[in-house]
Amino acid sequence: MGLVKGVALSTRLRQQPLGLALCCLYILQLLLLLLSSVSGTGVNWGTQATHPLPPSTVVNMLRDNGIQKVKLFDADSATLNAFANSGIQIMVGIPNDMLYTLANSEQAAENWVAKNVSSHISSGGVDIRYVAVGNEPFLSTYNGSFLGTTLPALQNIHSALTKAGLDTRVKVTVPLNADVYESPTNIPSDGNFRKDIQDLMLSIVKFLSDNGAPFTVNIYPFISLYTTPNFPLGFAFFNNTSSSSLTDGGKIYDNVFDANHDTLVWALQKNGYGNLSIVIGEIGWPTDGDKNANLNYAQQFNQGFMNNVIAGKGTPMRPAPVDAYLFSLFDEDAKSIQPGNFERHWGLFYLDGQPKYALSLGTTNSNGLVPARGVSYLAKKWCIMSPSASLDDPQVAPSVSYACASADCTSLGYGTSCGDLSAQGNISYAFNSYYQQNNQLESACRFPNNLSVVTSNDPSTGTCKFMIMIQSQAVTSGVEGGRGFSMSSFVTFAVAFLSAFL
Repeated sequence: MGLVKGVALSTRLRQQPLGLALCCLYILQLLLLLLSSVSGTGVNWGTQATHPLPPSTVVNMLRDNGIQKVKLFDADSATLNAFANSGIQIMVGIPNDMLYTLANSEQAAENWVAKNVSSHISSGGVDIRYVAVGNEPFLSTYNGSFLGTTLPALQNIHSALTKAGLDTRVKVTVPLNADVYESPTNIPSDGNFRKDIQDLMLSIVKFLSDNGAPFTVNIYPFISLYTTPNFPLGFAFFNNTSSSSLTDGGKIYDNVFDANHDTLVWALQKNGYGNLSIVIGEIGWPTDGDKNANLNYAQQFNQGFMNNVIAGKGTPMRPAPVDAYLFSLFDEDAKSIQPGNFERHWGLFYLDGQPKYALSLGTTNSNGLVPARGVSYLAKKWCIMSPSASLDDPQVAPSVSYACASADCTSLGYGTSCGDLSAQGNISYAFNSYYQQNNQLESACRFPNNLSVVTSNDPSTGTCKFMIMIQSQAVTSGVEGGRGFSMSSFVTFAVAFLSAFL
């Protein structure tokens, strides 16, 4: 504000006590908003599950665990309503398939903000702080589909927030994968944005900087281990006791997260944005679906990360603690497994809200995670391969193929939690997964030639857990309405897999 304009405003306010009071009230509210902004670690809450917990149950669980920030992947109204007056700060998400519409229509952006942000803030008491425009839109697997729409969508959503008077409260950002920057030598100080998208990245970075918004990036040390056969295992963890380390000038990196993060810091710094704030949109470790995805490694990684946060430790380039969202709150049994079977197992909690392992977030007096309360389960019964059935039955392979294609068999295979099961055990797991996902309908345990049978004896063994499904909101007790077994629905998904066990 210019000096002359400031004097004029001050004079008018002295002449209008009510105006002065209202102005002071507005400034006080703004200061309180800024002071109440929560830094530290939140969680991602993905909802690609066949039997999700009710939003109210999840919000209560979040509060029980002292979690004050949540990142969503959409703006589902029922989910947002559950956060009303909860004290939890929200990042709502816009899926990639909406970017084209929002990029090409300011009105569409205004309608989206009115429906998904303004209404929940003004009348619902939902504390929305960020809008995530897209999710990793520049991944190479998208073949450039969102290169031309991400920035315009970002700009239009920001303009809509400004028009709604919310731009000082709600900031826009784009969660990006760490592959938008690179270092040819793997040394952080050699980092810069990818050459093929550098101009676009600098335009986005400038826009974020101009509007006080953070750069959001998803960093996954597990993926480094998964995709690089010779990647040093110890370098993936924070409490690295191995000899693996990286030296960059006078800075020593003993873990890949710090090195990756500071590669981004260097990319920003080289292009004149060295002070731009960074939010880690996703970070975590899966617990199943791969030889390196297990409970021990996940606990070691996440607790190591949280220990750094609790201790106030950042990275060599940015020593202050990072602002991050753990990935993820729950397992998601309906998620695509195209990247790998581990994709359904990132949760700190199983899909029923039970903690997988001890993890201290530094937010409660408890040294562990607090489970969801009031969860209802289906009956204690499982569908297994009939003891009288033969492995040589020609219907075994197509039956397992059908069950696994329709349900979730990602805990089966080499190095997984159920990797030591016998052939019968693998078949039983597939049958039970299909049975539970279909709410224990009788028809869901009627595989051809009497291959299956319902039992009240828990077939779980060792690390392999045969689940009992929770009662979701969509389940109507005693009503037969799910999918039965249909020979016409055969797929070949598990034929090759099953042959390894027969």
